[in-house]
Amino acid sequence: MTRPLPRSSARARRSPRIVAALVVALANLVWPDAGWARGDPPLSALTLIGAPKPLFRATRDACDGVDVPDASARAFRDAAGTVVLFGMHYRNRALRGPDFDRLKLDCAVVLDSAGDADPARYDDRSWVTATWTEDGTAVAALLHHEYQANTHAGRCRLPAYLACWYNSIVAASSTDGGRTIRRAVPPVVVAAAPFAQEVDQGRHRGFFNPSNIVADGRWRYVFASTTGWSQPGRKQEAGVCLFRSDDPSDPARWRAWTGTGFEARFPGPYGKARPGPDACKPVAPFPTPVGAVVRHRATGAWIAVFMAKASAAFPRSGFYWTSSRDLLAWDQPRLLMAGATLYDDACTASGRLIAYPSLLDPAAEGRNFDDAGDAALLTYVTLRTEGCTVTSDRDLLSQRLSIKVWP
Repeated sequence: MTRPLPRSSARARRSPRIVAALVVALANLVWPDAGWARGDPPLSALTLIGAPKPLFRATRDACDGVDVPDASARAFRDAAGTVVLFGMHYRNRALRGPDFDRLKLDCAVVLDSAGDADPARYDDRSWVTATWTEDGTAVAALLHHEYQANTHAGRCRLPAYLACWYNSIVAASSTDGGRTIRRAVPPVVVAAAPFAQEVDQGRHRGFFNPSNIVADGRWRYVFASTTGWSQPGRKQEAGVCLFRSDDPSDPARWRAWTGTGFEARFPGPYGKARPGPDACKPVAPFPTPVGAVVRHRATGAWIAVFMAKASAAFPRSGFYWTSSRDLLAWDQPRLLMAGATLYDDACTASGRLIAYPSLLDPAAEGRNFDDAGDAALLTYVTLRTEGCTVTSDRDLLSQRLSIKVWP
């Protein structure tokens, strides 16, 4: 039997990603220029239809106090045709059901987080944030991993949580259709800063918030955000980088776009593999992590969604979409849903915040929901605030949308 979450919880209030990952990225990083021509006609049009429907309510459907939606929704169909959806907290559980209308949280823990104080083990706090499967049984996964040095004695020279936040993207896999997911031993790092966690403390560092994985011919692609850094002999611009692999089951094969080719690799400082000399080239116009990307079946165009705070480039806070023919050149982002996001000040926001957008077509032809037709679902999370606190009262919602792409 599930039991409701408390109205707010200390664990949720210091939620490793909802009050940190995106807020810090926006506040403290210098992202690439928008890189679009504002007068260009749009490649696509997305229109929301009807009212949102709940897929999961934390106060109603949780198995324990850690069950809050805390990531963009990722889904695949297992070998039996069951929809498996991830998007919860660092005690990873999956929603399962025959379709998106009948999803229910499975209380079995798929992947837990050990809170390990050794940063070389990459097992402090982990979220399942990307999956890929060819057959519904063998599943490759990418984990958003946080080393929270402030929670480990002697590991953080500063008292602030965010000042010692060290992020990486770590590989994991399943052999039972996502019933259990395990990290590789020793850990395999897909993307991490090339220096140890104690270096450059005082700011957020590393790679974080991967998008879903998408297919294009023999290649598989995923976007991942990076804080950037400037170290002797190594300089990385902040932004969103595009990674490519011909075999996600071998996580060592992921390489990032450098501006001329997919050559950059970031295995981190702790393992045997040495970081390469190349930097990844951030892809415009994303000011923040890519929530999701899908390929329009009829035209082959790519459509991505993300959230942004009101600024010179984005006239209103909310969810935006942008379109591309090649995953590298994107058109001008356009507002899909207005609302205060996690980038906005919770103290002044009225109503619930919105966060973690994703695109999922229940009729997708691919097992990994990386394609969409002329209709799909926008999934996202709403978060209730109490004063300046983001509480654990959160809902995962879906809303129908129509998609039009011009040839």
